[in-house]
Formats: sequence, structure tokens, C-alpha cells
Amino acid sequence: MKLLLTNLFCMILFIIVFTINSNSYSFGKKEIKGKMGITKEYYGKTEAGESVEIYTLTNRNGMIVKIITFGGAINQIWVPDKNGNLDDVVLGFDKLIGYEQGKSYIGVLVGRYANRIDKARFTLDGKEYKLSANDNGNQLHGGTIGFNKVLWNAVPLTHEKSVSLKLEYLSKDGDQGYPGNMNVTVIYTLNDKNEIEIDYSATCDKRTVVNLTNHAYFNLTGSAENEILNHVVMINADKFTPVNGNLIPVGELSNVKGTPMDFTKPEAIGARINEKFEQIVLGRGYDHNWVLNKEGKAVTLAARVFEPTTGRVLEVLTSEPGIQFYSGNFLDGSEIGKGNIPYKYRHGFCLETQHFPDSPNKPQFPSVVLEPGNKYSSKTIYKFSVKK
Repeated sequence: MKLLLTNLFCMILFIIVFTINSNSYSFGKKEIKGKMGITKEYYGKTEAGESVEIYTLTNRNGMIVKIITFGGAINQIWVPDKNGNLDDVVLGFDKLIGYEQGKSYIGVLVGRYANRIDKARFTLDGKEYKLSANDNGNQLHGGTIGFNKVLWNAVPLTHEKSVSLKLEYLSKDGDQGYPGNMNVTVIYTLNDKNEIEIDYSATCDKRTVVNLTNHAYFNLTGSAENEILNHVVMINADKFTPVNGNLIPVGELSNVKGTPMDFTKPEAIGARINEKFEQIVLGRGYDHNWVLNKEGKAVTLAARVFEPTTGRVLEVLTSEPGIQFYSGNFLDGSEIGKGNIPYKYRHGFCLETQHFPDSPNKPQFPSVVLEPGNKYSSKTIYKFSVKK
């Protein structure tokens, strides 16, 4: 009898430990109320031999967010559906090699300049700066070794009603062609409202340009095996910035009304994505910057996404003037993600809050210049809920 009780106790203890420490939760666990906290585990070692950690942030509702220090990538976000089942709603990788060799910026921080800069160059104060080119002669998301390919210093923070992970990185003068030493801080915060707040800040010792964002790919069905075409999207924008064949803005603001770019009222992603509209053809779908209906830097609603089968709702709020809606048009199945799932064409979407692409070469766009002694700051919130 004593042996039987001992074995039973060990079995129960194993189940508890497994439930707490499991990285996959592939069994679709139910929403569990618990303690708020942040923990750290070893994730992998870079090709250069640097150790990478993964931090797990948990709120009292059982929502879980996992972030790795390489690229500052959001690796997992576990949120409930309308029945209380928790699923992971972002694309990511089980192993570090996926992020080191990845080509699609899955979940990572991007900078110094998010999105594209025409011909990988810009002029500031009469001096031309030539940047590293990595996209058909242009620069995309900070160049060949952008913020997505570096190791960030991490500091966990706990508060009364939230937990945070502070990430810091020094981008040295001349990094990817940009002027000035830039100190960058990104703080991820998870609170009990099921919100992930991302606070970006930067200072620099030379006049320079900066535009930071996160490149999370969402799939609110909870499985990247599913397409995202049935997700219903609203974007709070009456205008967008049309692009040329290289997806560089031509410099104009175009009205969305009467076009497949109009998401002022909720529309399924797949409803008009294959129309023979010039901008859709050029982007192979949606891959454009929308000009948000706002003034100043107040944090306001930029977009809302609803997934009908699970009832999950994602709201994106931001202080930024623009948002890039990308429908995963260049995912081709060559990158194998979590659970050995290939990330296929249009199986994830992005909502990247930002200043406009190619702003350093478009003086008519909102300025992205950072002056020495000033502080760049930006806030984005991903808010999750359910609609039953």
C-alpha cells in the first residue's frame, strides 16, 4: 500500500511539472487561472557560440507569451478561444537555427529601419549614406544583419499587474551603413487584460533615421496548417501608400474607397485578394502600408482581426502613423516551423506598426529623423479577446 501511494504521488508530481514546464502545450490545454510571472530557460546556441535564452511571461488568466533573446523574437503566444481552449496563435521555430537561417522575419524585431528603403541609400544633411542591400538592390528591414539577427541583452521585470522583458542592444556607428551609435530598448509587457504592450525607444549620438517594429505572423485558428483567408480584418485607414514593382512607395497617398484595399469595414482577407487590381498584383496580395486615421502620437486602434471558427479577436493599437498589412504572400513552405509544420503561402499574416516605408527618401512622409539628445519612442499593443 505504501509503495502504491508513493508511485501515485510521483505520477501526480510528474504531471504537474510537465504541465508547468511544457514548451509545446500541443494537447490544446484549457485556460487555467494562475499566477503572474516570468521565467527563463536555455533555448540554444548561435553559430558563433553565444547562448540564447527563452523567457516565458504568464498572466493570471493563463495567457502565455514566449520571447527569445536572439532577434527579440516572439516565439509563442497562447490565448484562449471561445471555448476556453488555449492555442498558440503565432508562427515560430522550435530550434534556434530556424531564426538564424530564416528569411521571412518570423516573429522578430526589425530595425534600424523597418520595411524598405529605395536603392539602399538616403541623404541626410547633404551626405549620402549607402546601406547594405538585401532586397533586389533595396534595403529591407535593416539590411543583411538587422536587429532580427543579433543577440539582445535581456532583463526581466515584475510589476503589480504585469510582467515585462526589457531587451537592449547597441547598434554601432556605421552598422549596415547607418550613422551614429544607437542605443535601443524594447520592452515587452504582458498584463491581465490579455494585452502585450511593446515599448520601443532609442537614442543616438549622430543625426540619423529610425523605424522599429515587430514582425509577428499571426494565425488565430491556432494552427499554422490553416490558411488565414477567412480571418476578418478591419483597418482604421482611409488611405494607403501605393507601391511600384519593387514594393517601394511611389510617394502618394491613395484613397482606399472603392478598391480591394478598403478595410474600413470588416472584410475577410480572402474576399478580394485575387482581384486584378494593380496594387494587389504588384504585392502578390496585401503587402502595403495603410495611413492610419489619426493625428499625433496618441495610442489608438489601428486594426482588428476576427477569426470566426475560434472566436478569437486581435486588436492592434499604436502610436505610429502607419501599419503594414502583409498576407504571407512570400511564404512558400520552405521554412519548417513549430511542430514540424511547413509555413505555406498565406498561412500567416502580419500587422507591422510603423512609419511609412522609404520615408528617408520621401520628405512628404512623416519624419523618421532622430536628433542627438532626443529620444525615439513608440508603443504598440496587441490585445486579445474572444467573441462568442
